[in-house]
Amino acid sequence: MQIRSSLQALLVAALAGASFAAQAADAAQDAKTEPKTAGEQVIVPEVERRDVKVPRIPSNDFIVGVFAGTYATQNFGSSAVGGIRLGYHITEDFFVEGNYAQTKVSDETFRQILPGGIFVSERQKLTYYNVLAGWNLLPGEVFFGRNTAKASALYLVAGVGSTRFVDQKRQTISFGLGTRVFLADWASVQVDLRDHRYSLDLLGKRQSTNNLEFTLGGTFFF
Repeated sequence: MQIRSSLQALLVAALAGASFAAQAADAAQDAKTEPKTAGEQVIVPEVERRDVKVPRIPSNDFIVGVFAGTYATQNFGSSAVGGIRLGYHITEDFFVEGNYAQTKVSDETFRQILPGGIFVSERQKLTYYNVLAGWNLLPGEVFFGRNTAKASALYLVAGVGSTRFVDQKRQTISFGLGTRVFLADWASVQVDLRDHRYSLDLLGKRQSTNNLEFTLGGTFFF
C-alpha cells in the first residue's frame, strides 16, 4: 500500500510540473509575438473625405493679333499695310492662322509716263485674306542684357487665300517666315516676311506677280 501511495504522489507531481512548464512556454511565446503598444495612438481620428475639383488652367492655344508694315506690289511700289490675325496652336510645334489685311496702291509712277495712268483713280484699295499652316522650326530664347531672357520661336508658314485688287479677285499662294518673342505667357511680338503670289492683268498681259510683305505685330494668347 505504501508503495502504491508513493507512485500516485510522484505521478501527480509530474503532471503538475508538466502543466506549469506548458503554461510558462505559452506565456513566453505570447510575449514574443504580441506587439508593443506603448507608442500606439489611443484615439484614431476619422477625417471625412471631400471631393476636390481640379482647377481648369487655360491652355492659351488661341491667338488674336494685329500687324502693320509695308506691302510691295509688283510694278506699283510699296505702301503701308495693316491687318488682323486669328489662329490656333494645334501642338507646341504646329499652328494654323487666318489673316485679313488691306493697303492702298498708287500708280503715280505710270501717271508720269501715261496720261491718266493705269487706275481709274490714283490710289486703289487692295485687300487679301488667307489661311496658313505654321511650323515652329527653332524654339529658343532671346536675351536682353545679362539677367533677362524671353522665349522665342522661328517659324515657317504657307497657305492659300484670295486677293482683291482693281476689280480683280485672284487666288493667292502665301508663304514666308517669321520670329516671335514672348513678352509674357499671354502676349508676344512677332516680325514676319511673306510673299503673296497671284496673277494680274493690268498692263495688257496676264502675269504672275510676287508681292513681298514685311510686318511687325502683336499677338495675344487665350
